[in-house]
Amino acid sequence: MSESARQHRESAPETVRVAVLTISDTRTPETDTGGDIAQESMRGAGHEVVAREIVRDEAASIRNTLVDLLARSDVDAVVTTGGTGISARDTTYEVVERMIEKRLDGFGELFRMLSYEEIGAAAVLSRAVAGAVGSKLVASLPGSRNAVKLGMEKLLVPEIAHIVFELKKHQEKG
Repeated sequence: MSESARQHRESAPETVRVAVLTISDTRTPETDTGGDIAQESMRGAGHEVVAREIVRDEAASIRNTLVDLLARSDVDAVVTTGGTGISARDTTYEVVERMIEKRLDGFGELFRMLSYEEIGAAAVLSRAVAGAVGSKLVASLPGSRNAVKLGMEKLLVPEIAHIVFELKKHQEKG
């Protein structure tokens, strides 16, 4: 790791305040295993899960919930699970992609590459996406336990604090 990368990492906050949003027509708090993994991964890395919600896979509901979560002063990042496939009911990608102001193209590219190593060509069906909405991160993962585990362990847990630091470092101090 380069010296500047090391300095950036060291400047990053130790704790990121995360909201976990599950998008599903069928999951309940008892059956939301993907959301459980996202929450446990963030907490295990020392981050704070400040909100956890489940919303139906309907574009207006997803957008309204994301807008509400992103408006909260105690939320630095929102991690979504579910709704990233290509079925007619999967609308997470369309909603999130329209909201993002700065895309992190590498997030989806790396997720699909890592996923390909595990599941082969079916990885092309994933529309994992991430980016900035204002000074906050939104990262959308597929809903399966394995996909959430992969995205959390390989991408978000190692980098979320650095990403949040980069998004906030030039903000006006209020």
